[in-house]
Amino acid sequence: MADDNDKTAPAYAAAGVDLDHDEAFIDDIKEIVRGTHRPEVLSSIGGFAGLFKAPDRYKDPIMVAATDGVGTKLQLASQIGRYDTIGIDCVAMVVNDLVVQGAEPLIFLDYVAMGELDKKRASDALRGVAEGCKRAGCALLGGETATMPGSYPPGEIELVGFAVGVVERENVVDGSTIREGDALIGIASSGFHSNGYSLVRKILDQSIADGRSELFGEEPELKTSLASALLTPTRIYVKPLLNLLRDFEIHGMCHVTGGGFLGNVPRVLPNGVRARIDPEAWPRPGVYDWLQRMAELPESELQRVFNCGIGMLVVAPADQSEDILDRLSVLGERAYVIGHIERKEADEPALLMDPGSRPRT
Repeated sequence: MADDNDKTAPAYAAAGVDLDHDEAFIDDIKEIVRGTHRPEVLSSIGGFAGLFKAPDRYKDPIMVAATDGVGTKLQLASQIGRYDTIGIDCVAMVVNDLVVQGAEPLIFLDYVAMGELDKKRASDALRGVAEGCKRAGCALLGGETATMPGSYPPGEIELVGFAVGVVERENVVDGSTIREGDALIGIASSGFHSNGYSLVRKILDQSIADGRSELFGEEPELKTSLASALLTPTRIYVKPLLNLLRDFEIHGMCHVTGGGFLGNVPRVLPNGVRARIDPEAWPRPGVYDWLQRMAELPESELQRVFNCGIGMLVVAPADQSEDILDRLSVLGERAYVIGHIERKEADEPALLMDPGSRPRT
């Protein structure tokens, strides 16, 4: 008869899941998440669920929830062997979706899975998650680490996240107040963020195979290596946008993710108006020049797939646009007036990308 104090499960370990090894990882996680806690956190890592008290300052709170993952950028991280930035990506893709509704992110939960738990890789990824939570001001309340033999190739990792935020009912931002004459203010991205990497990786692999690029060699137009440029984490816009919401009349916001401008801007526009954007109104990160040169991609496809250098759009009255630009500059963001809102007839498109047009201010 087995000793009741023997914690091992030999048959399960032989199948690929070592419970002793995996459960010991909980202590590592506790140290990683400690720096993300907020005063409202009522529980610690290790329980079946996390407990969080709603902030007292909200009188009529509306809870806002979102979930997302890092996508095939994870495979690039595996190819490069670096996992410390993908956790920031995971947080960013979720909390940026929350804040466009006017919500303050409160809590974040992560899901990490791999074929065999590699503590170093998992710790690096979770440190990135914790860093992302700090940048967003939310607590890493808990999560799940899954060992799934046979489900993931060696060296690969799955990482997804879920977040809950809160906003006063009267302050919900839903685009309904967007009107003709509003200015479109674009806030710079840090690159591709976490979208379009199936195409990026295909172009990268082909350019390396052809000898036109080196993953770890410095690209002159990037002033860094492709590995570093392509793993640059998604920018987190939460704190600057909450700052704008406090002091300005913000009519709408749009997180420019997969599908680029064409797939995202129309989602926030009410009936009767459309957005006109000048794609020459801001500078693009050099990584787009590299991509276009390697693949000879047409401008239309760049705009359809990628953020093209603008990761967040803010719609506000035109007479406030210069003050908003000044505020964003003080907050460390690069921002530009890139277009305006105009009247739309029923049969007209909701978005026009109009090169050379000058936005009204």
